[in-house]
Amino acid sequence: MEEKFNGNVKKYLDLAIEKKASDLHLTVGIMPTLRIDGKLVVVPGETVLTTETNDKLVKSLMNPEQNERLAEKKEIDFSFGYKNFRFRTNVYFQKGYLSASLRLITSEIRPLADLGLPPILEKFTVPSQGFVVIAGPTGHGKSTTLAAMVDHINKQRTDHIITIEDPIEYVFEHKKSIVSQREIGSDTYSFSRALRAALREDPNVVLVGEMRDLETIEAALTVAETGHLVFTTLHTNSAAQTTDRIIDVFPPHQQQQVRMQLANVLQGVVSQRLIPKTQGGRVVACEIMMANSAVKNLIREGKTHQLNNIIQTSASEGMIGLDKVLAELVSKGDITLDDALTWSLDPKTFKAMVY
Repeated sequence: MEEKFNGNVKKYLDLAIEKKASDLHLTVGIMPTLRIDGKLVVVPGETVLTTETNDKLVKSLMNPEQNERLAEKKEIDFSFGYKNFRFRTNVYFQKGYLSASLRLITSEIRPLADLGLPPILEKFTVPSQGFVVIAGPTGHGKSTTLAAMVDHINKQRTDHIITIEDPIEYVFEHKKSIVSQREIGSDTYSFSRALRAALREDPNVVLVGEMRDLETIEAALTVAETGHLVFTTLHTNSAAQTTDRIIDVFPPHQQQQVRMQLANVLQGVVSQRLIPKTQGGRVVACEIMMANSAVKNLIREGKTHQLNNIIQTSASEGMIGLDKVLAELVSKGDITLDDALTWSLDPKTFKAMVY
């Protein structure tokens, strides 16, 4: 595919790789822009992108079928390989102009330990059934964490792993497990449809790239309930908020049943952030909630506002609150107090933990 790329696109992709950027933005009216360590930086020495120049750049990323889908839907998600990397790409229109955001994904799936993630996360890869949610804002490493966990299973167990993604990000090799990767649009029409079909595909483990709607959440819970291990992501800020989001998406008359379902299948929630390090780069900060009997009871009883108390008092079981992790990173000098306060769940209490 590389041969068809516009020459300048190759230059920008190479620069993103060289600078270890997480994202590349191509938008009319500004210079090509990289996101490096969480901050936007224009590509030096470039001119402002015109409509004609940007159209050529963006359209060279797509094949004819994708160009047709873009014309019909006005936005499109896809991914492509370039050198030893993949770029998850969203092409869209803004003010009538074509734009693209490209997320850089290394082809190497790094182990959990190499990512700076707590060793306790390996516990979520052990059960044969259950429901594990990786939460956090966009661009904070949820997909990377999921890939590391799934690849750990791939190395350890003889399972059938099915991933449902929009688009496919990390490409898994078959190791001890068989890994079937399905992409929305090219391999299936929707997350919920693929999840229902997965029950007939003899899976052990199912990765759902994102739970976007009631139908997907409902289907994912059913897959977990029927004896499979399900991994998924949500754009939520904390473990407590994650459980509320899952329950609140359902109509009121179904919520008690969903509380019971979720309490029965939940293994845990990891809420993570990538924080700029004082010495450059970024460090991961994780809130971890293990679904012990106390957590399950609170979910069943609709008392999710008490989950933070359980997390804070259950360090012996591997749980830890986000603010405590942030305070430790500040005390070690890894991150600044200002950055920690930006991501703190309770800034007032957090300040007392630091001082």
